[in-house]
Amino acid sequence: MNIIGTTTAALLIATFTMTAAAQTTVSPNGRLKVTVNATDNSYSNVSMDIECNGQTLVNVPEVGMETDRQRFCGNLRLKHSERKKTINENYTMLTGKRSRCRNKGSEQTYTFENNEGHIMHVKLRVYNDGVAFKYILNTENNEKITGEYTTYCLPENTKRWMQKYEENYENFFPLTSTGVHPDNPKTDRWGYPALAEPANGLFTLFTESGIRRGHCGSLLYNAGNRNCYRVTFADKAMISDGKWESPWRVIIAGKLSDIVESTLVTDVADPTRMTDTGWIKPGTAAWIYWAHNHGSRDFKTVKEYIDLAETMKWPYNLIDAEWDEMKNGGDINDALKYSAAKNVRSMIWYNSGTAWCGNGAPGPIYRLNKKEDRLKEYKWLHDNNVAGVKIDFFSGDHASTMGYCIDLLEDAADFNLMVNFHGATIPRGWQRTYPHLMSVEGVYGAEWYNNLPVMTNRAACHNATLPFTRNVVGPMDYTPGTFSDSQHPHITSHGHELALTILYESALQHMPDRPETYYNMPEQVKKLLGSLPTAWDDTRLLGGYPGVEAVIARRKGKIWYIAGINGTDKPRTLQIDTKALHTTGKSITVIKDGADNRSFDIEENIPLTKTNRNIKTDCLPRGGFVAVIK
Repeated sequence: MNIIGTTTAALLIATFTMTAAAQTTVSPNGRLKVTVNATDNSYSNVSMDIECNGQTLVNVPEVGMETDRQRFCGNLRLKHSERKKTINENYTMLTGKRSRCRNKGSEQTYTFENNEGHIMHVKLRVYNDGVAFKYILNTENNEKITGEYTTYCLPENTKRWMQKYEENYENFFPLTSTGVHPDNPKTDRWGYPALAEPANGLFTLFTESGIRRGHCGSLLYNAGNRNCYRVTFADKAMISDGKWESPWRVIIAGKLSDIVESTLVTDVADPTRMTDTGWIKPGTAAWIYWAHNHGSRDFKTVKEYIDLAETMKWPYNLIDAEWDEMKNGGDINDALKYSAAKNVRSMIWYNSGTAWCGNGAPGPIYRLNKKEDRLKEYKWLHDNNVAGVKIDFFSGDHASTMGYCIDLLEDAADFNLMVNFHGATIPRGWQRTYPHLMSVEGVYGAEWYNNLPVMTNRAACHNATLPFTRNVVGPMDYTPGTFSDSQHPHITSHGHELALTILYESALQHMPDRPETYYNMPEQVKKLLGSLPTAWDDTRLLGGYPGVEAVIARRKGKIWYIAGINGTDKPRTLQIDTKALHTTGKSITVIKDGADNRSFDIEENIPLTKTNRNIKTDCLPRGGFVAVIK
């Protein structure tokens, strides 16, 4: 069912059907328009065009699904379309880039009939910041959903930032305009999220949301035509037990600020059914692994990080892998008692038992796989006042893995345990459905300074790409704030590294450096790190471009925290334009690069007036800054 090579024919069909029947759905602000090209008098192809401000951003030359008993593509006629309706919903988030979200869009459902009389529905929503659609099929028990025809086609020479598909989503997002990976030319499988600039200053970001039990994840495949990407299942098939709905196919679209500030991934996700959420507390955690690979084996070293959390006023400490082998004066029970005495709550690491289980895999292993074992372990954690779990090494995007993740989340809620997934898939809206999902790795983060030397020369550009790609779709456990060196050195500045703690959103923000590194920071830096929020009331993009620079403002209460980084190897001046933040009469403190990349320059309490609200900050190569307005 390789349809990439048929794109030219599909475009011809799309042109014909557009003249026969074309229906449009427009965003509430009128900027985005989706045209569905279909005909109601013959069986043919169905396509879509997505426009922003009159410019075509994406052509979807083929839509449709296939099962082992039905086929819906190239053989469809429009049976009817429901009257357009308005989606207008307000909801709150305990974590993420915005605490109060507004889900407003235009919805239309199309009913298509294939040439055998079978029915497929397509539910389409057009928002001010993007487009989402899903397929709904009437199926029989045990019918296999075997494939999807959705294909996204970009104009030639479109700039795009996409990562080679890996099951753990740990890769760079290199810039290309050809659809060919610059480091791996044979790559034709790409992971979400995928960012493109189809028109000057207008962007699209492709991802998915609303993964439910029985769903596998998907990826993008562009063999045959490098500018066209087909949605491809991670599994060969999904089993249906009756009416089947796909995950939402999500295209965030507009200016870069629309991309970065969007909550579309959670807008279309299933609302939470949890009513008791008072125990969910975002916060900062001390983290032992980055500086000490096997540190959690050593009771005395674990104590040092508990002391660090207490000193820095961080609520959490993560006890990482191999804690079941802890020695040197105490075991895990002693560590938990010590943590309680210091008024620091522990998070504890587990191996998922699905991907890396042998050949030296760290433990504990297999304690969470079976429900009866999981409930026993979760009860022990709850009884010992453990705050949550970090679960690692998942086996990709398979439906079985997705179901296992849902099991882990649902049972954790019963024991008031927060969850952090590592070595796992990216967020696909679960942070709304399960608000105790605090963070997910799925990113090439600071851990890689420990593993391989690949980050040293590429980190700055990579770091300036992540705010426009991976972190758009949900929390990202990058583990920012590495000021010293791990196994391999970094050449970003202290200002750059400090900025990442604000630039990157993660409801559990793990601080990875050694205790003495934080103790030796300037007092203003220690004070900032000790009081830093990890869940936000608002987020604004103030400036930037992928791989070049990023300046983001995040608000908690009445205080704005602003972070900016230089992703280039040359000095660069970044601007803090505070006009949109309504800060007249307030003051700003700026912590920026000092004389060298291992020092800070700090300017405190600069008044903000109507004539002094655009602050320019000079950054070193690979530099950065943090500013606080209050």
